[in-house]
Amino acid sequence: MKRRWIQLASALIYNANLKGFGEAAIYQGKTKGVCVPGLNCYSCPGAIAACPLGTLQNALSSAPVRFPFYILGFLILFGLFLGRMICGFLCPFGLIQELLYKIPVPKYRKNRITRILSWLKYGILALFVIYIPLYFAFRNGFPLPSFCKYICPAGTLEGGLTLVLGNPSLRAAAGVLFDWKVLVLLLFLVSTCFVYRSFCRFFCPLGAVYSLFSRISILGIEVDEGKCTHCGQCVRQCRMDMKAVGDRECIQCGECKQVCHVGAIEWKHRKWRRF
Repeated sequence: MKRRWIQLASALIYNANLKGFGEAAIYQGKTKGVCVPGLNCYSCPGAIAACPLGTLQNALSSAPVRFPFYILGFLILFGLFLGRMICGFLCPFGLIQELLYKIPVPKYRKNRITRILSWLKYGILALFVIYIPLYFAFRNGFPLPSFCKYICPAGTLEGGLTLVLGNPSLRAAAGVLFDWKVLVLLLFLVSTCFVYRSFCRFFCPLGAVYSLFSRISILGIEVDEGKCTHCGQCVRQCRMDMKAVGDRECIQCGECKQVCHVGAIEWKHRKWRRF
């Protein structure tokens, strides 16, 4: 319940411009120049800050003349401090997926296939977030945030639908691309009812970025090898595709602590207190 409250609080903080939903207009205040750590669309009427993925793609469009120091530094900083705790605690779209998973329908459990599919998000990161924006930046001199434009379901849910439904002119202008994005969103929302956090596990490039810091992040969970009996209960209980506590697929939610009968799993900050 503590984690759920933190997830809800972060979603409300990210989208604190509540009047924007009534006006169907994008907030343009000074804080829009700052990124939040989790996936939250810049175009959401309530968003008071930018999304790191969208910022990264747009920054790469300036790569021929200016290196994207700010966003890369931001991702490294939050990766080093929190790693995939951001996925487990600070991502609004992760919260939405977890709530949809509670719908009582048959569940598809993790297996060898889902572990293989978990590598797909790295391909999406390389192709849609890095390669395509850089390709258009060097060839045509204009940005193409391809992940945001063609895939991101969080952007469609938070930004696209809220703006189009609330703005008659945008509704009239919506075309095939918007229909495609709505279809992608529906596929993800339906799939997450059957597969736990399907977007996070298989498609989210931001999770792929933060997973690179899983082993070295300052905060998170870890196993006390002196206590661990290697029973494997923590891995079996976890609905993510992790093979060990704290690996690249672990979202640091801490739920495995409840099933460890020897108390071998603990938060990293407790270790720092002992020094």
